[in-house]
Amino acid sequence: MPVRALRTFRVEPALPPELEPLRTLAGNLYWTWNTGAAALFQRMDRERWEACGHNPVHLLQTIPAEELARLAKDNGFLLQLREVAEAFGEYMAGAPRLLVPGTSETEVIAYFSLEFALAESLPNYSGGLGVLAGDHLKSASDLGLPLVGVGLLYQQEYFRQVLGPDGWQREEYQDIDVAGQAVRRVRDSHGEPLTVKVPFDSRDVLAGVWRMEVGRTPLFLLDSNLEANQPADRTISSRLYGGDLETRIQQEMLLGIGGIRALTAVGLRPAVCHMNEGHSALLGVDRIRSLMEETGASFDEARLPVSAATVFTTHTAVAAGIDLFPPDLVRKHLGHYYTSMGLDDHSFIGLGRTHPADDHEPFSMALLGLRLSGFRNGVSKVHRTVSRRLWASSWPDLPIEQVPIDSITNGVHLPTWVSHEMGNLFDRYIGAGWRSEPDEPRPWEQLSAVPNQELWEVHERQRERLINRARTQHRDSSVRLGLAGTSEMWGQVLDPGVLTIGFARRFAGYKRATLLFRNPERLARLVNHPERPMQIIFAGKAHPRDEPAKQLIREVVEMSRKPEFRDRLVLLERYDLELARALVHGSDVWLNTPLRPLEASGTSGMKAAANGVLNFSVLDGWWAEAYRPGLGWAIGRDRGDDDPEVQDSIDAESIYDLLEQEIAPAFYERDADGVPVRWVEWMKQSIMALAPRFNTNRMVGEYARGAYSSAAASWHRLREDGLRPARDLAAWLSRMAAGWPAVKVLSVEDDLAGVPASNAPVTVTVQAHFGVLRHEDVQLEVAYGPVLRNGEIEIAGMAPLAFQEMREDGSCRFAGTFVAGTGGRMGYAIRLTPRHPDLHDPFLPGLARWA
Repeated sequence: MPVRALRTFRVEPALPPELEPLRTLAGNLYWTWNTGAAALFQRMDRERWEACGHNPVHLLQTIPAEELARLAKDNGFLLQLREVAEAFGEYMAGAPRLLVPGTSETEVIAYFSLEFALAESLPNYSGGLGVLAGDHLKSASDLGLPLVGVGLLYQQEYFRQVLGPDGWQREEYQDIDVAGQAVRRVRDSHGEPLTVKVPFDSRDVLAGVWRMEVGRTPLFLLDSNLEANQPADRTISSRLYGGDLETRIQQEMLLGIGGIRALTAVGLRPAVCHMNEGHSALLGVDRIRSLMEETGASFDEARLPVSAATVFTTHTAVAAGIDLFPPDLVRKHLGHYYTSMGLDDHSFIGLGRTHPADDHEPFSMALLGLRLSGFRNGVSKVHRTVSRRLWASSWPDLPIEQVPIDSITNGVHLPTWVSHEMGNLFDRYIGAGWRSEPDEPRPWEQLSAVPNQELWEVHERQRERLINRARTQHRDSSVRLGLAGTSEMWGQVLDPGVLTIGFARRFAGYKRATLLFRNPERLARLVNHPERPMQIIFAGKAHPRDEPAKQLIREVVEMSRKPEFRDRLVLLERYDLELARALVHGSDVWLNTPLRPLEASGTSGMKAAANGVLNFSVLDGWWAEAYRPGLGWAIGRDRGDDDPEVQDSIDAESIYDLLEQEIAPAFYERDADGVPVRWVEWMKQSIMALAPRFNTNRMVGEYARGAYSSAAASWHRLREDGLRPARDLAAWLSRMAAGWPAVKVLSVEDDLAGVPASNAPVTVTVQAHFGVLRHEDVQLEVAYGPVLRNGEIEIAGMAPLAFQEMREDGSCRFAGTFVAGTGGRMGYAIRLTPRHPDLHDPFLPGLARWA
């Protein structure tokens, strides 16, 4: 009979004094991007390191005492330990290199995400959103930014992918043993585990608070698995994206409301909050509630500083990717909460609706996040346009080009994703500064001096490791499936000397993993070419409820078992961070085939590029910004076709043609030393051009300068003198809303005569009447640009119109000039928006008007 433990407790491993620094190193995820630290743990016991999933905490807990005693006398190991510990100490004590005025050790930037990918030993993530969040924290640490992360600690890992004999994906969930992780409970001043209360429909749910150290960046994680909670509430944090819509809204309450309260409980006060997608949108509501309680302000008054100090990043490219909650579910879980703030159903649920007055429209947490943010961004320039179109109905008075959603293109944390050997090569030719200053392009130019043979040998070793790993995993999977001894095991899959194409990402329909198979006969000829063969390694998971995506995986597996593809095509299951690293290190070509324009960013290609892997991708997401001839290849033509069938046909033929006519010939064109000189030069150019741009140090720097600094300034300004500026602004907005219907443009004149030259200034004069409003309250601008066939302007620029005089009838004259800048059919229009020195977002009131 199984016996349940009466009590559980944590036991720390007893380490010899000489090895005590290992405890500190294991307790900080710094080792995940410091190859010297990771090598130190691997040196202790290579087999155990692999068996424990590269988890140094678990390694120290399980390594035998006699082995620790041996290491304590190993002078070589102790020297390496001292070097790593000293490097870690210097890193932690380093001066900040990126400052945001208005922040400090206690007044921080709080980065909220439902998932964080930091190490394969803690599967607290599902995919790219979590990888980006983890890299964001690591770069914040490198830069010394006063930023903290906030997320959830799940009781179970995100699923492990297992493929059945028929190639169908099934999911296995395993419990996370927090005692074996680098995570610690936060305790209160009495030494008791810290908890915060999250108000649910008829009760308070307690959330425990945990802390992880990501270099110099703390990450706080909440969970509901506490004995004081009701049994159903204990499961809220069971699984990432688990359960139904009710579980989802409960998780988002735990993250948003609980996360803000956890920060307060540990003595931190966020000056800026950054929402990584809309899952944490309720943080804005709870910050408003807190300000209302502190100052006696109304919701509208407290909303202004909170919105101004909030950043929202969207990763969604299609409406289907947005969580929508039925109004009754929102009312059930949040009704008591928002009524305590003086809000009714209409006013609160309307914040998450495109049409606030439509009581039948569902509630969007992402739209709530957008409405409670002062800075909003997509994750590439293409995605900015996609996002503006997706959310345009929330700003009905603005053309697409002026919907207030900007872009900051994603990046990757280079020290995490660049291989150990490639990193050593960079150290020798660039200097160690590439790890801390990757956005400085000049040192990268020194890579051109790397001998071709040296770079190629490093890359070939990485490909060989990838192929050996793929062979071992493929063999083990075949044995598990009972395929050993059958035709599945004939021959030796893959070849370490053959052109290797990597395709690894979440399986979803729009990513078109099976586009390669559109013409299987031609693909078979390519992979089995007698002089220029190639091979393809697939990896990736499908969402547990995405049956069509699972069918795509099955199709790849079935294709890999056909005789003509058996040795040249494999799909590796159990995709995780470790397998992802192996693929971006060892592939020759990185293939990406999304249906335009549905790839928001696509960071896997950035990781590959930093390792010298050449990108072969559709011009979507980041690749639309990065591509130029000599850095890789562009699939198809960016014609803007809306017909997926047309895109599929064009793109598939482009893939086959480029593989056959350009990629394979260049790869197999060798000099006397067996080096593909042209290919290696492309590798160098790709690294030098892309690594300095597409990294998270650059990305976090853009957030700091473009969003965090102004957000922190507005947070402090609007809260001065008991929220006096915010109260004044709220009263002004109320007056503007009441007086705006009387604003009229009486006339518009210009000095156009004949056909002006493209560089000739055009002067526009506007006569307007503002009713009870003052002319200082209104900003007039001229929008100009090419005129499309339907008469609409494709806005190329905006120019301000300055106040000239007020006439006796109360009307005001404004004037200004603009320069068209190009030839052809041009036009202009006049826009009026509210203007106030404390109004951070002129579109916040929703009062834009066009003459």
